[in-house]
Amino acid sequence: MKKLSMLMLAVCSTIAFAQKISDYKYIAVPEKFETFGEDYGLKGFLTKALAGKKYIVLPIIKDNWPSEAKGNFCNVVTADLLNDKNLFKNKVILQFKDCNNNMILESKGGSRIKEFEEGLQDALREALIKVPVSNPVALLPASNNTAQHTSPEPVASVASTVTPEANNYSNGKMDLQKIQIDSNQFILAKSGSSVPFAVFKATSKNSVFLVKLADGNTTVGYFENGNIVIDIPQTDGRYSKEVFTAK
Repeated sequence: MKKLSMLMLAVCSTIAFAQKISDYKYIAVPEKFETFGEDYGLKGFLTKALAGKKYIVLPIIKDNWPSEAKGNFCNVVTADLLNDKNLFKNKVILQFKDCNNNMILESKGGSRIKEFEEGLQDALREALIKVPVSNPVALLPASNNTAQHTSPEPVASVASTVTPEANNYSNGKMDLQKIQIDSNQFILAKSGSSVPFAVFKATSKNSVFLVKLADGNTTVGYFENGNIVIDIPQTDGRYSKEVFTAK
């Protein structure tokens, strides 16, 4: 019963530490939104609005992406716009998903303007209210995107093959317990507590994780010789290597 309670608290804590859209610098926008018969100026409207919120908008074709985006697709969030109109209103659903197709933000907007182009753009304007200004965190290191893009390997399989069996880790200053949430994510919590010290989420790079720390910082972590390593952000902009040894 105690273990079940800890797991439920861990899941809730993981949701609280979920990745935010503002953590990203790059957003990919598709050539067309599939649920609309025409463009209605929506792509241009969305692109301009995102740029105004300090995001760098990328085309869906990756050849001309900046190196830090092309080097690791998990540095990019993908936008999509769905047609949700009814007889009385033009309505849209704006979605943003990460490289593992996990939903980061979904926002709905509507307009009573009946003309399609003007009404849909007005609905999109409302949906964009929930999108914060970009405040990007540290980017993930380069990975072998080409191989994974042409022949993708399930993330669940990656996570299960690289996760050490040990459940307890220590850096000499604190003892942490590893709690597996699902095949793609786990948390490190102080022994006897379900409050996360860090939340780990699988990326497209084998054994490299996106890590959300309890202080709100996002960084990277990875397995090394059976131990867990986290790059801890420092006040001067550098990173220190914190090694948690399996016990």
